[in-house]
Amino acid sequence: MKKTVIFLMMLLSVQLSVLAQQATSDKAKADAMQQTYEFLKKCGTYYLATVDGDQPRVRPFGTAHIFDGKLYIQTGKSKRVAKQLAKNPKAEICAFNGQQWIRIATSLLEDTRREAKQSMIDANPSLKSMYSADDANTLVLYMKDTTATISSFSGKDVVLHF
Repeated sequence: MKKTVIFLMMLLSVQLSVLAQQATSDKAKADAMQQTYEFLKKCGTYYLATVDGDQPRVRPFGTAHIFDGKLYIQTGKSKRVAKQLAKNPKAEICAFNGQQWIRIATSLLEDTRREAKQSMIDANPSLKSMYSADDANTLVLYMKDTTATISSFSGKDVVLHF
């Protein structure tokens, strides 16, 4: 009986350790996402790069929003960028705040939920004149498997993963 109790206590200790590591990892990812979001918002405009066949395409964007634990951007389904991302969701984003720049390598995946669309529109009121959570054109995309690197000419790179 004593050996069983000791075994169960050891097993519980291992499980608690795994849960603590997972919580730490989740917090680090959430912090990395928040830092990336704040950088993009501070810049206002960022540049999204996609691939069109064998040709890179880059265009300015401005929307960024955290919803349901994910970092989102928004565009219209009728735009070429949406068609490019549907074929290949891998993208890169770059922005400059005057002293530092961020490079984000990510996959942008569609979220079809109305709540995600509405949250983006509510967070970016300028979208209300062009988009609706209920129209067939609004497209919200969340970042997955993301590495964001913040660089400057005078310091070490800060690498964030989420």
